[in-house]
Amino acid sequence: MSCLSRSLLRSSALLSIVLALTAGPLGLPRSAYALSELKPAQKNESDPQKQGGEQPQQAQPAEPDEVEGDSDGIPLPDPLVDRSAGHTNPQTSKPADNGPEMSVVIEHDISKAPEAVRKLRQQIIDAASSGDIEKLRPFIAAGQKEFRIDGNDAEDPIAALKSYSGDPDGLEVLAIIIDLLSTGYAHVDAGTPDEAYVFPYFAGKALNTLTAPEKVELLRIITAGDLADMQEYGNYSFYRIGISPDGKWKFFTAGD
Repeated sequence: MSCLSRSLLRSSALLSIVLALTAGPLGLPRSAYALSELKPAQKNESDPQKQGGEQPQQAQPAEPDEVEGDSDGIPLPDPLVDRSAGHTNPQTSKPADNGPEMSVVIEHDISKAPEAVRKLRQQIIDAASSGDIEKLRPFIAAGQKEFRIDGNDAEDPIAALKSYSGDPDGLEVLAIIIDLLSTGYAHVDAGTPDEAYVFPYFAGKALNTLTAPEKVELLRIITAGDLADMQEYGNYSFYRIGISPDGKWKFFTAGD
C-alpha cells in the first residue's frame, strides 16, 4: 500500500471517529432535546385534559339556599296561621296576644262573700243535709229565670239533679252539693251580667298551681284518678255551683 493510500485511510478513520463523537444514539444530533424538555403542542381551551395529563376537577354544583321542605327539597307552603301576627291560635281558640279573659278572685273565707250569697249557700247545705232532694226546689224556683243544669233535657230540675246521682233518690248528688259548698269560692266576672260566686274555687284556678293542702281539699270531692285525668287538661271539670251576688242559684253544671 502506498504512502498516499495509508494517509487517506488514516484521514478517513479519523473523520469517522469525529463524527461518532459528535452524534447521539441512533445518529441523532446531540443538540436534540430530551423528551422531558419537549414542549407540548398548544391545545384548544375546550380540551378537558390539563397540561401534564391531569384530569381537571369537575365543577361542584352550587349549593341551594337551605329551605325547609320535604325529602325532595321542595319548600313547604307558608303556614295558614301566622302566630307571630297576633292571629287566633287554633289549639286554644284564644287570641295569641292573650286578650281579655274572665276575671277571677279566689277566696277561702266565706265571710267575705255578700250576705245574700252566704245565706243561700247555708240554706242549700241545710236542705241537702236533710236527705230530701225536694227541699232544694224552693231555692231552684227562686232563681228559675237564671237557674241552669247543663247536659240534661229533663224539664223538672229536681229530676235533672237526680239523674246525676248514682242512686234513685239523689242522695249522692246531695252529698256532692255539700262538698262543693264546703270549699272556698271563685268570684268571677265581677261587674258583668255573668258575675257569680262559684263553688268550689278550683273552678277558677289552674290545677298546676294547687298547693298540697289544696290538693287534699280537692280530693275530698274527686278521686285521685279523676285528678290525674283533669291534670292532663289543666282545669277542674267536675261539678260546680254558681250563686249570683243577689243570692239566686244560677247553675249546677260540670265541665271546664
